[in-house]
Amino acid sequence: MLALNKLPSNEKRDWLLFALAAISFLPTLFFYYVGEEGIFPMISQEMWERGAWLKQYMYGNDMQHNPLFNWLIMIFSALFGWEHVLTVTRTLAVASTLITALTLAWMAGRLFQDKAFGIFAALGYLTMADVLLYHGWLCYVDPNYAMFIFTSIATLWVGVREQRTSLLILSGVLINCAFLSKALTAYIFFGGIIFVLLFEAQQRRFLLRWRSILILLVTYSGPFIWYASIPDGMAQGKRMFAELTYKFASPTFFEYVGRIVGFPVEVLSWLAPLTLLALYFWLRRRNQKETSATHQLLFISACWMFLLNFLPYWTSPRGGMRYLLPIFPLLALIAARIIWQSGESALALARKWIIAALVFKFVAALVLFPYYQSHFRGQNYDETAADILRLSQGKPLYTVNGSAAGLSVTAYLNKRRLPEPALLWPPVDLENGFIVGLSADETLGKVYKKYRLGGDDMFLLCRGTACDTPQ
Repeated sequence: MLALNKLPSNEKRDWLLFALAAISFLPTLFFYYVGEEGIFPMISQEMWERGAWLKQYMYGNDMQHNPLFNWLIMIFSALFGWEHVLTVTRTLAVASTLITALTLAWMAGRLFQDKAFGIFAALGYLTMADVLLYHGWLCYVDPNYAMFIFTSIATLWVGVREQRTSLLILSGVLINCAFLSKALTAYIFFGGIIFVLLFEAQQRRFLLRWRSILILLVTYSGPFIWYASIPDGMAQGKRMFAELTYKFASPTFFEYVGRIVGFPVEVLSWLAPLTLLALYFWLRRRNQKETSATHQLLFISACWMFLLNFLPYWTSPRGGMRYLLPIFPLLALIAARIIWQSGESALALARKWIIAALVFKFVAALVLFPYYQSHFRGQNYDETAADILRLSQGKPLYTVNGSAAGLSVTAYLNKRRLPEPALLWPPVDLENGFIVGLSADETLGKVYKKYRLGGDDMFLLCRGTACDTPQ
């Protein structure tokens, strides 16, 4: 508190707003399952029960994806109890978002030699609509993946600027952690940053030293080492590479045109308020030129870093907003710098919009979203799971449901069945038992009960003597 009191008033205000933004994530830890959030808690539970640390399993099937995020979930869920796995996973997602924001504060402050600007940029990132209201707290792998990628970008950029080999090594470790969290695209983001850094002479000399080249070669050998170390590693590598190339496969003309025209608008809108304010001040030519050539170079570099890494997702008809999460901080840095250079009135207006965003977040987190979950989707998932357990009465129970609603119900079934193991795919020769299904598929069993969950149907199917169980 004493350290905070010593800060200039605007910087102190931004830190307080940052703290409020962080606090606004607390209610989200206790929401019911949303969308496909059930995937990582269920996979982690099944991995823990199998004693498998190198491969992801769900419903008994090898998912052929990387497990670092699951390792974190497994460790903390085993510590606090598997009945709290959703809260644990959400906490990890929120912690990743906050670490990303603090890393941006460190990087921006270090590069521009201005800690006050650093915290303003971090505050702008944390209050971007998509981060604040949705992807910053959902227990998908994306916040964790974004954290590792952006921390690698930050340490790489600062390390190259300051000619520090230790930070270059750390950036390599972090980008490999990103790969182990999710996907090969981590190295594409990393490569895009290196490409931009090579255009400045001093940075190029550092990156082309033999020590730096060796570090980068070791960094990019990470996937080969990993795939050689795990069972069926080459098959997993092919699967992950196919997922990467699929996003560019055979777009229709209208898909492509719609993407080119609409995606930038979607991004700028969902990353408001900072992005829209920056665009307004830039179009009005309110922002002053950087007085320092170094700062001008940094700003231009940030623009190229973002654009270069944005381009593949812009031209791909199948990429979503969450895939851009690793470079949201770069856009926050760009937008914050434009506003910062537009004068005190621009900064004051930006802070008013940030406060408005925080007020809306608290209303949404404390009132709107809980109401939605209790009346439409969320609470009914847990209630359905309770009803299925009541009806199945201890008979064999399996699932084949991969829909968002089905994943949520299955996750609650796993929680309610503890210490019984996680639900699996039914065996082919199953004679008696129940199956949670997405459709009334007679090949799987007779319809025992139908559930309506929001706009989705879900079915409890039965086989053999289980069908004689009274409801």
